[in-house]
Amino acid sequence: MEYKPKISLVVNGDTFSYKLFEALKHVSKTYSQRKASKNLGISHAVLNRRIKEAEEKLGFKLVFSTGAGSELTDNGNKLLQKYEKYENRLKKRGKLIICGGYASSRLLETLISEYGLDAAVYKTGDKDAIYLASLDMVDILTLDDPVHAFINDLDFTPIAYDHLTLVSSSNIHIKNINNLNGKNFVEITDSEQRFAWNTLDDKKINYKLIEKVTSPYDALKFVKDNPNSYTFISSSLSDGSNIIKNETRHIISVVICNKEDERINDFLNYILTFNGQKIIEKCGFESLI
Repeated sequence: MEYKPKISLVVNGDTFSYKLFEALKHVSKTYSQRKASKNLGISHAVLNRRIKEAEEKLGFKLVFSTGAGSELTDNGNKLLQKYEKYENRLKKRGKLIICGGYASSRLLETLISEYGLDAAVYKTGDKDAIYLASLDMVDILTLDDPVHAFINDLDFTPIAYDHLTLVSSSNIHIKNINNLNGKNFVEITDSEQRFAWNTLDDKKINYKLIEKVTSPYDALKFVKDNPNSYTFISSSLSDGSNIIKNETRHIISVVICNKEDERINDFLNYILTFNGQKIIEKCGFESLI
């Protein structure tokens, strides 16, 4: 069976059927209410009544007559554009959308290139990516930190291991975790850095968070501009000291949001094969194999 959703739009408490917007769409294309009604397979009177009833509820005109036919008013165009924006979200996407954490989405970017998958990749924090996925705007969700999958009860698939490296313009001098006592750190909000902070807390390291940023790239820039500061970054994104590699080893995972597209299942199977895992290693991650 084939399913095609049709949506209504609620404006100021009144619900307007998709039939109104189909009428407006055809009027905007044909510049004629008679041609629009013919294309829709309804009478001119029915189409005119749909428009007039909507105008009465909305309190403004949607269509106006010209010497050559009919056109949408500015308000009519704005309303139709708003409807089409929501309508487009329901359409089957030709190009798959992948969105997730900075490290994991970067990995997926390489994997789709090697595999030949037609997809667009968007890098952001895990929380923002999960929000977009909840709006049905994502086909594959990637997560840097597995805790977000557990918190949101997501059905995730591990694809690699990652760990955090200590980064600073002077990190070559850090040989032991105890040397981090009294150091200043840059925090990346809602990131896998929690593994690092938990480790430092467990080791009773006295450290200070002096800056908060939203991406690892901002953190790298800050420590570059401030020589006496440190941060923890995914090993796939930056070289650094591996003094807490074992303590911060964690899963990189994906969540399949669009389970009906066969391309995604085939791609996931490829990621988990020997060839896919070798690419993962080349990207600076640890394979599952």
